Amino acid sequence: MKGRLFFLLILSSTALISCKKNQLEEVVEVPLPTVEHKMVIGHPDDVHAESGPFQMVSLPYDYDALLPGIEPMTMDMHYSKHYLTYTNNLNRSLDSLQSAAEPDIEKLLSGLNMNDQNLRNNAGAYYNHSLFFESMAAKGNRAMSDTLSKAITRDFGSFDIFKNQFEDEASKVFGSGWVWLVTNRSGALSVTTTPNQDNPLMPGQAIKGTPILALDVWEHAYYLQYQYKRKKYIEAYFKLINWKKVSERYEEALQRK
Repeated sequence: MKGRLFFLLILSSTALISCKKNQLEEVVEVPLPTVEHKMVIGHPDDVHAESGPFQMVSLPYDYDALLPGIEPMTMDMHYSKHYLTYTNNLNRSLDSLQSAAEPDIEKLLSGLNMNDQNLRNNAGAYYNHSLFFESMAAKGNRAMSDTLSKAITRDFGSFDIFKNQFEDEASKVFGSGWVWLVTNRSGALSVTTTPNQDNPLMPGQAIKGTPILALDVWEHAYYLQYQYKRKKYIEAYFKLINWKKVSERYEEALQRK
């Protein structure tokens, strides 16, 4: 009650300052949100895609595990709404083609018909988000292997140079897109970006390679928390990278040579 009274006094004072003498101003009381209107955050284990050849990766941490870098509501919306929708849409797209689904998402992407916008967007979004969510970890699971550490130093000069280049590329993405650390068949590392839901596995990319690290710079990944301050989100992301997982991806790519 005291909060509402104070709010009304502020509105009334503002009205008197801005109005001409003897002019009356109507004051409208704005009710506070009720419990029923508050967002309810679920649990990642409760989220399941429809049946199909591609399923969501299990989130290896709770929605609140990445605080303060990424807050729970963003994680909930991103995982249980956006990622779930892309996964379901991908499986439906494959059904509509009436062909046997390719169980290997990387092969599907590398042989993609880029004119098929529906499959391109949903297959890309499925793969990109799967990599993104697995690229992060709660505290205590972020050790980089010597193999990856030496490769970063070899190809960028130092980890700090790599970090600055990655963050700079992320800041410069116009609109929605992704930032990648990729490796080619010889094991050389590069930083690149793609628009929308494209990725470096798809045909026609400026830099092709196997992604080992992904950063989502679509607004749905950060806007609830950071609004227009994308740079703050990028800085927070770098503190959450699961370098153990990224190292595993790099070494798996080397073994494919």
